[in-house]
Formats: sequence, C-alpha cells, structure tokens
Amino acid sequence: MRLLLATMSHETNTFSPVPTKLDRFCRNGTTLLVGQAAIDHYRGTGTCMGGYLAVAAEVGAEIVVPVCASAPPSGQVDHDAYETMCRMITDEVAKGGFDALWLDLHGAMVAERFDDGEGELLRRIRAIDPKTPICVAYDMHANFFDSMVDTTQVLSGYHTYPHIDQRQTAERAARALLRVMKGEVKPTSAWGRAPMLPHVMAQGTHRFPNKDLQEKCAEWEASGRALTASLFVGFPHADVANAGLSAVVCTDNNPAEAQAMVDELLGMAWQAREQFMFDIEPLEQSVTRAKALGQDGALPVVLLDHYDNCASGGTMDTTDTLREIIRQGLEDVVFFGIYDPEAVQQAIAAGVGATVTLTIGAKLPMPQLPVTSSPLTVTGTVQTISSGNFRLKGGLTPGLPIYMGTTAVLDTGKVQIVLLSRHIEPTAQEMIQVLGIDPTKKKYVAIKSRVHWRADIGKIAREIVECAGVGVCTSDYSQLTFRKVKRPVFPLEADLRWNQPG
Repeated sequence: MRLLLATMSHETNTFSPVPTKLDRFCRNGTTLLVGQAAIDHYRGTGTCMGGYLAVAAEVGAEIVVPVCASAPPSGQVDHDAYETMCRMITDEVAKGGFDALWLDLHGAMVAERFDDGEGELLRRIRAIDPKTPICVAYDMHANFFDSMVDTTQVLSGYHTYPHIDQRQTAERAARALLRVMKGEVKPTSAWGRAPMLPHVMAQGTHRFPNKDLQEKCAEWEASGRALTASLFVGFPHADVANAGLSAVVCTDNNPAEAQAMVDELLGMAWQAREQFMFDIEPLEQSVTRAKALGQDGALPVVLLDHYDNCASGGTMDTTDTLREIIRQGLEDVVFFGIYDPEAVQQAIAAGVGATVTLTIGAKLPMPQLPVTSSPLTVTGTVQTISSGNFRLKGGLTPGLPIYMGTTAVLDTGKVQIVLLSRHIEPTAQEMIQVLGIDPTKKKYVAIKSRVHWRADIGKIAREIVECAGVGVCTSDYSQLTFRKVKRPVFPLEADLRWNQPG
C-alpha cells in the first residue's frame, strides 16, 4: 500500500493584523518540513500526523510526505505561501500511484484569494485525481463548505477542546478509510449548519453544551451507528460566509441515518445557543477579584488574558491586562507573555542580571478594532534568556518538539514578564518551567490563552479569572465588523428564530 500524507493547517483570524507568510509555516522559521524530516518530526507525537504515521506503520504502508506545513493562527494566508503549499501537495498527487491520500487540514484557513482554503486545495486535488480515496482530519474549529465534504470519502473532527485527541482523530479517519478501501463499508455523508457563532470561551468540552454534543458523536462512533460523527463549533473570527457551527456524519451506506444524526446535533446545539455565549466581566473588576482570591491557597490563581490569544490570531502584544495587574499591585505573578522581538534583543544586549527599563508591547496595530492598546514601560532585572527549544512531554501534543524562539524573562520584583520573539500560546507547565520558573509555586499565573491551557496548566489552577483586555480575539462581537458571514445569525441577531431540522 502506498499513501500520501500531508499537513496544511492554519486557523485564520480575518481581523488579525499578524501577517501569514510562508516562513510562519516553517517550524524553525526558515524551512518547511518535507519527506523524512517531517516523518521524524511527527512520528510518535500526539498530533494528527503522528496518528496517520502510526496507522500507516501498522499496515506496513509506503508513505510519501510532500509537506507538513502548520502555522500559528494569524491573518489571511499570503497568496504565494498558499500557492506554494498547495503546489507541493498537488504536484505529488499528479505523479500518481497512491492507494489513498490522508490529509491533516484545519478547516478555517482563509487565503488572500480563497475563503475556503481547504476546499480549494481539495478541488485542485480532485481535478487531478478524481478517484483515489481521501480522508481528512479536521480541527473542531473548522468552518465548513460543500467542497470540504463532497471531495472526500471520510472526514473526522476533534472531539475535545482543549484538542487533546488530535492523534486519535487522524487514527479514526484513517481506520475508517481503510475499511472503505477493503470494501467493508460504503461511506455516505451528510452535513449541515446552524446559524450561530458560538463564543470560543464557551466552546470547551469541560462544560455543557459542547461536552454533551461531542460525547454524542463519540457514542455514535463507538456503537457503529456512524463511521465518523463530528460537531464543529466553528471559528467565529473568520469572517467568511459559512463561519459558525456545523455537523458532518458519515455512515455505512445509510444517507438518511447520516442526515438524521446531523439534524439531531444541530437541533441540540441550537437549543443550547444561549449557553454557547460568554458573559464578559470588566477588566478592572476581574483583576480586583483575582487579587482577593490570591491571598490564600497553595496553588496559583490563573488569570486568562483571553482577548489576545495568539492561538486564535491575537497579536500577543497588547498590554492592558498586564498593566492592570501592575496597577493593582498583584505580587508573585508570572505573566506569559508579551510578543516583542525588539524587547527580547534589548534584554539579551543587557545580559542576565542587568537592570533595564524597557518599553514593551503594542507594536502591532489592530486597525479592524475600535479600541487600541498602548506600550507599557517597565523596569526590572533580566532573569533568564532561553532558546525556548524543548520536546513537550504532556499537554496538547505530547512528544512534539517546541520552538518558542529566543525568550527572555524580565523580573520587576512583583511580576516576572515573559518576553517572546515568536507567537506561541502557553498551554503547558513545561513552557514556563523551561524558563526557570515553577508555576506551581506562584500566587498568580497570568497567560494569554482561552481554553487550551486547561490541557496541562489547568491541573494546577486553584481559581480561574477571565480577563477581558484588548485584542482581536475579543468575545465582544460588537467590536467586530462582519461583512461576509451569512445573516441572520445568532447572536448578531439576538432574537433570531430558526426552523431547526429534525
């Protein structure tokens, strides 16, 4: 058996000013992972590609990997970058000789000329090769279009948020496609959308309603009623026509049953639409509450600067939450972090142990927001300078090499500020520990994250305080101008009535 395995993954925040050039898809900032280097990078990891490689090894398949390209969320994908990655995949498909194509795609990629980046890739593949079976592993935040379903035999989406089942998702997709290839099953799929934009802060599978919806999908797969069943909460910060919640179900030659399950999922989600919304607390009030909570307890209070999470396209350089933490005098805080390559270089020039005054953050303008952040001047001691390279043991993607880039820690006496030269979400305790800080010993761990932190840092959180600072990941939809999303849609039209299916 000969298989093509490829990754082309990006979650696009169309409101984000962060550019998405080709180098953003390079793990080391300069080189795309291809061939054996990609295999060595992902083998044994808790990623979709790790799952594909494991199943391919089980069946003794010969594998070809034209590219594994994955970038942190940011603005629209540069046209040249998009065309380069697509061409690497389609050129290999054109050579022929594959028994199946196993693809790891995100589902919310928006390129400069294509709102459905994954759909366009799949259309191009099918124009070259209309017959070879395809399976796709998608992120739970995919925004679905017809071509993402019609071009494939099998697709599967994550059942967890935080996305700790990436490997398992790809394994489910690959194993289902192997059954198709053996003639054991005949895949028939149905899909649909609900007119709703769930807030990301209300999408976690630690709580209702997404927990119940994903459990329903898993039950149907386990029972054999569905080959694969996926509920996609969608990515609301991609202003595209089909942004929002959708469901896709694949059955063994039973299209009516597939549609019935899709309708049930969409109906459940619509009934719970109010619970998919997030209540916003004013920043000053949040930090005041955190200060009171931090007076007692052995484990830290976690403050979430969730409006500026780079894993949702945030600049990671807004300073408003950090400024309020300093203003209110919270002590024994680690703040991860502020993206500011210039400040990192200034810290390096000063050297470990030096006292420096730096003006940090707010260097990436956010023209699509009606609010702005401003630089923050801080004085402290350069505590740590790190290359930021290590292999993750736990968290979202166990076994994956992590490249945080050159990183510095500035200690103001009350707050240890992590200064970053690459965009990376703090999801694991190890990302703080590698900088010489034990997060379990801090009163406060303040991080620019939304939900993924729960995969590992969540284990040490005594209390959680959500801080609405400033950023393009805002949960206040009134700050965003949606031009392309199909209307009406809840909650932009709060009183929307929908004749839900089922």
